[in-house]
Amino acid sequence: MPGEASGTKVIARGRGQRAIVSGGAGFLGSHLCARLLGEGYDVIALDNLATGSERNLRPLRDSRRFRFVRHDVTAPWRGEAQRIFNMACCASPKHYQRDPEKTVRTCVEGSLNMLQVARRSNGRIFQASTSEVYGEPLVHPQREDYRGNVNPDGPRACYDEGKRCAESLFFDSHRLHGTDIKVARIFNTYGPQMQQDDGRVVSNFIVQALRNEPITIHGDGSQTRSFCYVDDLVAGILALMDTPRGVTGPVNLGNPVEVTVLELAERIIALTGSRSPLVRRPMPVDDPTRRCPDITLARATLDWQPRVSLDEGLRRTAAWFEQLLRAGDLPERASAVA
Repeated sequence: MPGEASGTKVIARGRGQRAIVSGGAGFLGSHLCARLLGEGYDVIALDNLATGSERNLRPLRDSRRFRFVRHDVTAPWRGEAQRIFNMACCASPKHYQRDPEKTVRTCVEGSLNMLQVARRSNGRIFQASTSEVYGEPLVHPQREDYRGNVNPDGPRACYDEGKRCAESLFFDSHRLHGTDIKVARIFNTYGPQMQQDDGRVVSNFIVQALRNEPITIHGDGSQTRSFCYVDDLVAGILALMDTPRGVTGPVNLGNPVEVTVLELAERIIALTGSRSPLVRRPMPVDDPTRRCPDITLARATLDWQPRVSLDEGLRRTAAWFEQLLRAGDLPERASAVA
């Protein structure tokens, strides 16, 4: 059927069911919409297009089971669905710091509005939380029972604390109203359809390398991240949504293979054959120095772990960005943050 995820077999579990994806035109949301269509769901993507792009949804538009609605989750949504995925809120510091009040409102009011949809529908709802709830971690790798070390007064607090508050709202709704919730803490994810000017390291490094421009390293590059390919991440989300009702999370979803930002830059230069030099810039305020998930719970509960290696994922992502470059569809360069 037109608009299905390429090579994905439609299976029975989604037939006759509706899924709503807030933030559906974003990087993660659009991949999730494609996968849900491939599993037989009728899919409604909600997005205000503040950072999402209708281009991400073009391959899905021909499907009769897909609908895009331009909508801001800070306003109530009156629809109903058996599966609700709350993916709304930009994850790039460049974007969420631009309007911090709106970022907090998206996290809080957006969660309340999507929870209302779940309660009205008697549906199951997924919350896309984040590794940023751990802040600058004093425990490594980060486990779900670690409560974090977040600066509530810093420039990243609008996102970090907004997501922490969103988790609170989800668990309060579960306790007070019996809402069927699933909460995942998503670590750095990358792949095709990333917003190429969002300021994050994978997209920026690849674009800079393809143009043979200087690659921007903040600090000495020794800060670490753990990068999960988008297909693996979406598989983890759906595995969590398929768990019994009593499994609420939070569950870490990410790749436990830790690399330095400097090593990431060197790998991208090598795989693209780039002539880009490395340039140093000061570290952003409150930028975490280490980030790596403990996914023991995901392995045990979901039978899930990432399968796409970093090198393979970077090759796929670089090939997608190279197509954009050849089509003249890349913006001017921007500094990268993780």
